[in-house]
Amino acid sequence: MNDTPGWASPGSAPSDGQDATVPRPSEPADGGGASSKWSAAQPPAGQWSPPSGPDGAPAPGPAAGWGGPSHTGGPGHNGPHHGWGAPPAAKPGVIPLRPLGIGEILDGAVSTLRAHWRAVLSVTLVVAVVSQIGDILVQRYLLPAPVEVDPNASPSEALDQAADSAKASLVALAPSLAITLIGTLFTTAVLTVVISRSVLGRPVTLSDAWREARPRLPQLLGLTLLLPLISVAITMVGIGPGLLIGSAGGVALTFLGGTAAVIVAIWLMIRFSLASPALMLERQGVIASMRRSAKLVHNAWWRVFGVQAITLLLTFLVSLVIGIPFGIIAMAVDGDGLGGLLSGSSPEFGWPYLIISGIGAVIASAITYPISAGVTALLYVDQRIRREALDLELARAAGIPGYGSDRPGHGPTGG
Repeated sequence: MNDTPGWASPGSAPSDGQDATVPRPSEPADGGGASSKWSAAQPPAGQWSPPSGPDGAPAPGPAAGWGGPSHTGGPGHNGPHHGWGAPPAAKPGVIPLRPLGIGEILDGAVSTLRAHWRAVLSVTLVVAVVSQIGDILVQRYLLPAPVEVDPNASPSEALDQAADSAKASLVALAPSLAITLIGTLFTTAVLTVVISRSVLGRPVTLSDAWREARPRLPQLLGLTLLLPLISVAITMVGIGPGLLIGSAGGVALTFLGGTAAVIVAIWLMIRFSLASPALMLERQGVIASMRRSAKLVHNAWWRVFGVQAITLLLTFLVSLVIGIPFGIIAMAVDGDGLGGLLSGSSPEFGWPYLIISGIGAVIASAITYPISAGVTALLYVDQRIRREALDLELARAAGIPGYGSDRPGHGPTGG
């Protein structure tokens, strides 16, 4: 196997500085017969006209040999079609090879889950079960008691108590966050490979995906740890001055600084949100993949933010729909926890509640993990199609007629 999965060449085609080896949008041939940069191996002219049915009417659906992408970067869009318009985009796998809408990205993620459910559910269920067991043990044995804030305290005392409460919350969240990051690491690594194969319509097993993803785990771990650390550092810089002042003015400064820090952190996380698929599919390093993501997101920040926000909302709703029934059953089974909740005191949930609610969390995670990873990987593919005409290389790698032969060293199998 070569260094790439066949269509994402290492470090290829920076968004703002493409070189001559990168497929570019085609230009129509001028009157003097100038080259249009179409593939050298074009199908016969007759194959570009719509096929006819028995009565001479155009037959429904795309014909074999049509497969040109329909956006401005693909062959067939600028050339003459004698009134028939651009041919439909090729779809060798879960997505059509053209710029995608949000619905098509979500549908591609779900289609990957359906098409490769054995490989996808194998990794997500194992990761979800291990993560949930670790989280249950942490909640049961390691979490400190919550810090109570006195409502009658002075502003400075309230600020100190709020700071102590925030520190306690961070300490309490740290183990669960670490478990979540480790789970995300494995699911992202394996599922990105699965999705890259499903785009080309190729079968993939869990062992194949793990064998291809395993060499990239150290770099992916570094990226997975670096991005949250950047967010925490920005937040501490924002709220630090207010906490140091420790007066009524410090409370306002903490609020303003914290708000600004959250905005900056969100902006950076969206800017680097495509770093994971860039690292996995282009064999980039940690910093290089972050730069690559920044180039792909440039001038498309709001679109990427919108897609990620809708995906986050969707996965939250799925988790809520699955988790609420299990939570109700867990509270009904755990009488002590339900009694404490009804009495208004802090409930002491026991093992029955943790186990039953944990089962609901495992089911929700097994469904939402593939959707989140799939949307991120497909959003990366979509941005490269929009900016770098990656659909041409994907079509060649998938062996679709009319796109010429594969480039040397980049066979259809990627190996």
